[in-house]
Amino acid sequence: MEFRTPVHIAPFEHPINHRQKGLLLGSCFSEHIGTRMLRAKLPVTVNPFGILFNPASIAATLDRLHAGKPFHETDLIANGDLWVSLAHHGQFSSTDKGQALTRINRALEAGSEALAQADYLILTLGTAWIYRYKPTGEVAANCHKLPASVFERHRMEPEEIVTILEKSLSPYLNNKRLILTVSPVRHAGDGLIENQLSKATLIVAAARLQERHPDTTVYFPAYEILMDELRDYRFYQPDMMHPSSVAVEYIWERFSETAFDPTERELSQQIDTLNRAMEHRPINPDSEAHRTFRARMKTEAERLQREFPYLDFSTETAYFTD
Repeated sequence: MEFRTPVHIAPFEHPINHRQKGLLLGSCFSEHIGTRMLRAKLPVTVNPFGILFNPASIAATLDRLHAGKPFHETDLIANGDLWVSLAHHGQFSSTDKGQALTRINRALEAGSEALAQADYLILTLGTAWIYRYKPTGEVAANCHKLPASVFERHRMEPEEIVTILEKSLSPYLNNKRLILTVSPVRHAGDGLIENQLSKATLIVAAARLQERHPDTTVYFPAYEILMDELRDYRFYQPDMMHPSSVAVEYIWERFSETAFDPTERELSQQIDTLNRAMEHRPINPDSEAHRTFRARMKTEAERLQREFPYLDFSTETAYFTD
């Protein structure tokens, strides 16, 4: 007897490979997947503006990256000692306005280039709830702990989400592949009932986008995997809201099975073997066994470099060179 309900996922008709470039935008779950893709040497850019939770902010980021229009001092808000941007995560905030603006515009340049060169986009929708900044009407990608009184709260409807994303994605729907997913992270701050309404709204919106653009759009069920296959609080972090590292790793494995063809998946696993070898801390680094291990790993890195010259294994080769 199997004590789980597996989510059956059809392999992507157009698999991802190591020669293709990708751009990931969305919630912290996109950071988890993006980090693993970078670790596997897939050429991706992850959240150039930082974590984005709602579809309106994802759409606004796509628009800004497409236009390449620089941010100015008037786009920043004073929040105590910090200068913050409502379009960006707190990692861009600074006590120095010029420093904050420099970080923001460097990220804009890199993100604009990544969007232009991307063969595929991965959008992870986190919540349908948006917070609109009353003085300007701007939807906040991050509220930066500003007073709740300066925001107007609204839950987007499925068609509203579809409309705003379609508009921002219109330059790319015919020439880039789109992978949609709903983040399994629960947003308890909005309320647990409201969180369920939000996730259902996002799932409906993603389904409608896929139905309207079946040739270029696919859906990966990250939320459903955690809810159905990993239906147990042991797969959450202590806050009971975020997936544990074990859950994220499992969902990554399911994504790899779905998004990569067998050859690319094998290559990713070979790269992961090198990564784990570099992280290994031997009891006796001067032992003959460890020297043999390092020599074997160096040979493996050199073999991969020869077979896949478009990837860079110089760091691995140097690490295992005595």
